[in-house]
Amino acid sequence: MIKEFREFIARGNVMDMAVGIIIGAAFTAIVSSMVADLINPIISLFIGGIDFSGMYVLLGSGEYASIAAAEEAGAAVFAYGRFIMAVINFLIVAFVVFMLVKAVNRARESAVKKAEAAPAAPAGPSELDILIEIRDALKK
Repeated sequence: MIKEFREFIARGNVMDMAVGIIIGAAFTAIVSSMVADLINPIISLFIGGIDFSGMYVLLGSGEYASIAAAEEAGAAVFAYGRFIMAVINFLIVAFVVFMLVKAVNRARESAVKKAEAAPAAPAGPSELDILIEIRDALKK
């Protein structure tokens, strides 16, 4: 059983997946920071600094100054603003990831084109040329 487990772990797919998950987690921090620290402030300039995350509907009785106060008091709230912010952040993150993948693909295509455009090494004589040379040498 341990031998099978060792073989399973040593397979390329499992190791590739592990590396992908680790890199993905680190990449998530970069993209989240980019969205929260760079893109969201620019968007808030265009929408007038509106923060949807504080919007909610109280599902019970009472009156609270904020969603945090309502939640702290144990009141049931329908926090639709947080959902709106989550959707907006998802769309922004998805767009940023799309742009990054597009840039990586463009760089990869450029590298492939350069490799294809590089002059190929001169081809040696073909098999037919060698056979003709041998024939001609044997005739002499």
